[in-house]
Amino acid sequence: MHLVQILLPLRDNQGRPFPRAALERVKQELTRQFGGVTAHLRAPAEGAWREEDGGPVSTDDVVLVEVMAEHVDRFWWRLYREELAQRFRQEEVLVRSIAVESL
Repeated sequence: MHLVQILLPLRDNQGRPFPRAALERVKQELTRQFGGVTAHLRAPAEGAWREEDGGPVSTDDVVLVEVMAEHVDRFWWRLYREELAQRFRQEEVLVRSIAVESL
């Protein structure tokens, strides 16, 4: 079993918030594909990073969306990640998979 997590920004690079419908669409798509979804919405996480050129630190508020999947279809996830990057106007959207064992 795998836990697949997606970090999605709440605002675009100009600071404009994305409409709630954008996140609702992701939740619906993932529920349809995997049978369920968990979205951590109540306390957005703050991401921080510095570009390779050593410029100032950038920050962004993000939400975590996750699904459980029996198998990870890397091709499907790559295409979906690229689509999300376009929709959320990002250079890249982080999608990560963690192998889990139910206890």
